[in-house]
Amino acid sequence: MPRRRIASVDGPDPIDIHVGSRLRLRRSLIGMSQSELAGHLGLTFQQVQKYEKGTNRMSCSMLWRAAEALDVPVTFFFDGLEGGIRSEVAEDPLSRELLTLLRLYNAAPEGVQSAIVKLLRSVVEIGEEEEEPRQKLAS
Repeated sequence: MPRRRIASVDGPDPIDIHVGSRLRLRRSLIGMSQSELAGHLGLTFQQVQKYEKGTNRMSCSMLWRAAEALDVPVTFFFDGLEGGIRSEVAEDPLSRELLTLLRLYNAAPEGVQSAIVKLLRSVVEIGEEEEEPRQKLAS
């Protein structure tokens, strides 16, 4: 039987860290501050910070309230854990620039969103076409 985790020795549980990073991701995507989320949850922004870092574990009722405040299903916080518990704490997969891009994309009208997707596809295709001659020269 594996040894029981001790937070003071082992640090935050990887699942709590994952849930906290998902909390931060969703809050950032919708442009909500920690203080605003704290207000919805009846907490201080410092408590939200601790949840986001995984330092403090969220209770089931708090997780439910957070899901309502962020307009996501509770399962959102556990997405990415289906393959098993991560043994290492992964770095946040989304950079600040990507979060800004997603926030702006979500705020744009639907027609503009499809134009953005077309533009990005064109840019990627141009980049791929430029790479092909370079790869041939390197061969």
